[in-house]
Amino acid sequence: MNIIILGPQGSGKGTQARLLVEKFGYFYLEAGDLLRDLAKTDVNLNKKLKQGKLVGDNQMFNLVRKYLESRKAYDQVVFDGYPRSILQYQLLRDWLHSHGKDIDLAFFLEISQAETIRRLSARREDKRTGKIYNLITNPPGPDVNPGDLVQREDDTRKAIVKRLKLYSQKTVPLLEVLEREGKLVKVNGEQPIEVINEELIKVLKERQAKNGT
Repeated sequence: MNIIILGPQGSGKGTQARLLVEKFGYFYLEAGDLLRDLAKTDVNLNKKLKQGKLVGDNQMFNLVRKYLESRKAYDQVVFDGYPRSILQYQLLRDWLHSHGKDIDLAFFLEISQAETIRRLSARREDKRTGKIYNLITNPPGPDVNPGDLVQREDDTRKAIVKRLKLYSQKTVPLLEVLEREGKLVKVNGEQPIEVINEELIKVLKERQAKNGT
């Protein structure tokens, strides 16, 4: 079973994806981490990310495909933040079909724009380790030097609003497709982390039982 976790920036999809991976042992693909890792050796990609721009659909799919193929990961994958558009979804779905697999379930964590801005404005990166923290939802531990924490360019209010607009244009139509296919489950992303996690686990177990997986 392959699972997509979607939601606007700051919705907590990364946290929920990792919790599912820990519980069920699925392979984890986090689109943002993958891009940032590749950007270390790709100047153009690095510049695009710092400007808060989205990577083109075909380019993004090819990056994801190569990554998954290199690890022979075709099933039991949690896709965090990918796909984000109808074309990305179609490309991924067709590729999975070629391996006898499919996208079986898609969770959408719903939060308001105001909450997105509040959460992302509190995000900080440890310039020494590259690890991402959130002063509200995932604060750094006592071992982290506050002086090493910086706000990334794409986490300023102006950049966030711009990203949300792009996200809405591309992802809302995808949600409609997933809903028509009976794969979409919407969850209130402003609930406590443990409450959201319980909801996701319940739905996933029900879907596994239904599919016999």
